[in-house]
Amino acid sequence: MKISHRHIGYEHEPVFVAELGINHNGNLKTAFEIVDMAKECGVEILKHQTHVIEDEMSSAAKKVIPGNSTKSIYEIMEECSLNEKDEKELMQYVLSKDMIFISTPFSRAAADRLEKFNVPAYKIGSGECNNYPLIEHVAKFKKPIILSTGMNTIETIKPAVEIFEKEQIDYALMHTTNLYPTPYHLVRLGALNQLKSEFPNAVIGLSDHTDNNYSAYGALALGASIIEKHFVDSKKRPGPDISCSVEPNDVKKIIEASKILFKERGGNKNKLIPEEKVTSDFAYATVVAIKDIKENEILNMENIWVKRPGSGKILAKDFKSLLGKKVNKNIPKDKHLNPDDISN
Repeated sequence: MKISHRHIGYEHEPVFVAELGINHNGNLKTAFEIVDMAKECGVEILKHQTHVIEDEMSSAAKKVIPGNSTKSIYEIMEECSLNEKDEKELMQYVLSKDMIFISTPFSRAAADRLEKFNVPAYKIGSGECNNYPLIEHVAKFKKPIILSTGMNTIETIKPAVEIFEKEQIDYALMHTTNLYPTPYHLVRLGALNQLKSEFPNAVIGLSDHTDNNYSAYGALALGASIIEKHFVDSKKRPGPDISCSVEPNDVKKIIEASKILFKERGGNKNKLIPEEKVTSDFAYATVVAIKDIKENEILNMENIWVKRPGSGKILAKDFKSLLGKKVNKNIPKDKHLNPDDISN
């Protein structure tokens, strides 16, 4: 998968996506300040939310109040959304900082706006994971899509994946729990492995709504290629998503962890690594004479044992195979035995 110049997938260093979302509260100056801090933290991809209210929600939304707010979702988005002119200015500001700009369209009009902007990829939120008409609309743009899968099951994710594969576009699936913030016992990191097993063509990631970094670290260790978290320059700012947003120090730690854990994950126990020889030379035990042994004497528990270092030629694992065999020469006490000391 490639978004702009950035390759994304298990074979590449994981990428952190800073979710600006609506943390700017509809204020472009605030948005610029948060972008500046994201750049300072080393963020590569900054994600926005594109809301065209009249195309996104009916008047019924004025009576729906999210769990993390006292205002209706309609009122929140009216206050926090950017108009087309301001959003384009935001995108251009992000690009001027050598970061990649993507956004989540919450309606056809929002998607069409972003396509007019020529964004390199799209993010589809969990609430739209089973909004197949919108997904079909966005997929026809033939650009990579990152899909969050909170509030959905494998069965409801499948139709979205079928759309992606029909349109032959690259896609990522983000495990998500849509509680703000998410309690630990509902994070369910095991779902990352399930998504990879069920959808082998997908890039896998975590959209994390906990209020710290632990889930992100765990996901990276399990092979996540994308970590997305709401980002704000200071939690002193007001807003419904501030409680589950991370501040600069946490972002820096996640980005550092992504580099380290990328190097650490993978591998197997099928063979020894040559770099460990410097340790095995002293840490292993090998077979040694614990008393003088005469030529043709039979080896037993009274005349041989295993001791460090591991520089001898017969490892401790082969000790029992020597018992009952004869030596073909005199072997002084404390000498480590060699295979050619043993009679055939």
